[in-house]
Amino acid sequence: MKKAIDKVKTLMEALPYIRTFQQKTFVIKFGGNAMVDPGLSHSFALDIILLSCVGIRPVIVHGGGPQIGSLLERLGKKSTFIDGLRVTDNETIEVVEMVLMGKINKEIVGHINKNGGRAVGLSGKDGGLIGARKLQLKDKQDPEKAVDIGLVGEITHVNPRVIDTLDTNQFIPVIAPLGAGENGETYNINADTAAGELSAALQAEKLILLTDVEGVQDGTGKLCSTLTEQAAEELIESNDISGGMIPKVNCCCKALNGGVAKAHIIDGRIEHAVLLEIFTDGGIGTQIVKQSVVSQRFHKKR
Repeated sequence: MKKAIDKVKTLMEALPYIRTFQQKTFVIKFGGNAMVDPGLSHSFALDIILLSCVGIRPVIVHGGGPQIGSLLERLGKKSTFIDGLRVTDNETIEVVEMVLMGKINKEIVGHINKNGGRAVGLSGKDGGLIGARKLQLKDKQDPEKAVDIGLVGEITHVNPRVIDTLDTNQFIPVIAPLGAGENGETYNINADTAAGELSAALQAEKLILLTDVEGVQDGTGKLCSTLTEQAAEELIESNDISGGMIPKVNCCCKALNGGVAKAHIIDGRIEHAVLLEIFTDGGIGTQIVKQSVVSQRFHKKR
């Protein structure tokens, strides 16, 4: 009986968040270990289905860097990175599109649908969703010069009409981070960046980035449960936030400035990480908020 009561208490803890977030859009970037571990992929699919069932509108953006690298290696093509971005020539973009849309996207859609969800796969090229242009990367040695990294794109605009149509009809969009140039050329776009831009365009309630770390840590290695934009910027300036976490935090801050209510960086290596972050009072990762949100009722959560 005690176990049954504990289960009911867990449901009661989730109830205020379910009420608050009904009909709100959550943009969730799915990546890291959660994508390649079958058990974690399964729990993620169930999390997304539950969100949809309680009236939340999840929008998934997925990565695929390791899978792209693996196929390129099998094809005898070496991957080159500059500032964490894959140099993408004409041959590489074909592999990128094949892996992201032909394999990963369909696997995620299939996993959600076979467990009772209603997912639809698309890329940023579909319905004019993501417009892009060639990313001009500055040379660190000479800022006046640009480094050519090929068909890597930066987003010029987002047209969320196709997402709105799917949401209205209770479908779950699963999006591969590809963009279309003015002449129809395909651009490879960083998945975190795509998720952040989409969340702003959709005026999402939340942007959630799944990673392979616990969350954002301070200088002592302690998890930061809640950070304001200003605090996050100070941690970057003091080098307490460094490496690959910097672009993720910057992505979150940009989304907040674009109108997203809260951004979250959570550990995708934990089963049901999305539900634990959203529906429990303590959460499991780091939420980044605007200063004005800190005093609100749900600031401890998620």
